[in-house]
Amino acid sequence: MGAVAVSLAGGVIAALRAGQTDNGWLIWFCLALPMSVFALAYGRRAEALVVDVDGPGSDEKRARSARRVAVGGIVLGTALVVGLGIWNAWNGLVDTGNTFFSWEHMSGSFGDVWEGFKLNILIFIVAEFFVLIWGLIVAVVRDLPGRAAAPLRWLSVAYVDVFRGLPAIVTIYLVVFGLPLTQLPLVSDTADVDFTVLGLQVDQPVILGILALTLVYGAYVAEVYRSGIESVHWSQRAAARGLGLSQGQSLRFVVMPQAVRRVIPPLMNDFIGLQKDTALLNIVGVLEGFNLARIYAGNHFNLSSVTGLGICFLVITIPMTRLTDYLVKRDQERMMAGGA
Repeated sequence: MGAVAVSLAGGVIAALRAGQTDNGWLIWFCLALPMSVFALAYGRRAEALVVDVDGPGSDEKRARSARRVAVGGIVLGTALVVGLGIWNAWNGLVDTGNTFFSWEHMSGSFGDVWEGFKLNILIFIVAEFFVLIWGLIVAVVRDLPGRAAAPLRWLSVAYVDVFRGLPAIVTIYLVVFGLPLTQLPLVSDTADVDFTVLGLQVDQPVILGILALTLVYGAYVAEVYRSGIESVHWSQRAAARGLGLSQGQSLRFVVMPQAVRRVIPPLMNDFIGLQKDTALLNIVGVLEGFNLARIYAGNHFNLSSVTGLGICFLVITIPMTRLTDYLVKRDQERMMAGGA
């Protein structure tokens, strides 16, 4: 109670001093905050009484009433503090709304931003297709047995270490701007590529951007696959070999089906990360959603177009996040049922 008394006294003194300035709202703020502290301390004491009371019903009823009073005090004090904060910062909040949530600019930029965002979706789908295949190849190569496969295992380890360690934006910059300076046949063949898919233009920067995202996320997905492969007990592979299956057959028919099923939730997390990182292609001039939103924001000195793009990403990523949570929960329930 001493601490509560000190906080109340401090609040009163602060309120009196605030009254001598132009910040009249500060008086109520300095009184509301100690009131919340007092209500919190009173509530903790009331909770203890409710737990410890083991006597007449009247004492327990009084303790529960004290708890309700304390909870009401905490709610009122918090609401008053938040309300005072909003009132004091109202002009700034209005400017914030006009800067980030202007309906005029959101609706005015939606057409261009949506066209760019469709390119984000196309890049995500194509890149994810190649990531799943490439990550599986790297994981299988890293799991190859024998001394003869040691160089391949070292290469796969080096690849994973390098592309997991490099920032995605650095990899994109090096691949899209660096590879065209070389004379690599496959890269030089993409110089004249320019076609449309579903009304979306696909050219060399888009193709090399997909390659860069595949290299980055292939390293992450390879480790996800490897964790799933290693989670399958070695006895199952040994039993498959004992039944006459080869190393490749045991991996294909026994290990991989179980491994892939176990790593679906972390793979979904990588899907979400890849979907968001498609916006990084704006640094190489790809006219995807963020680039078009940024151009609009620069022309109109308003960031509502970027907010609209963020909402477009959330419309896709939030359902994917909830699906990931559902898959994790279902997998846990399956494992608990199997253990029982």
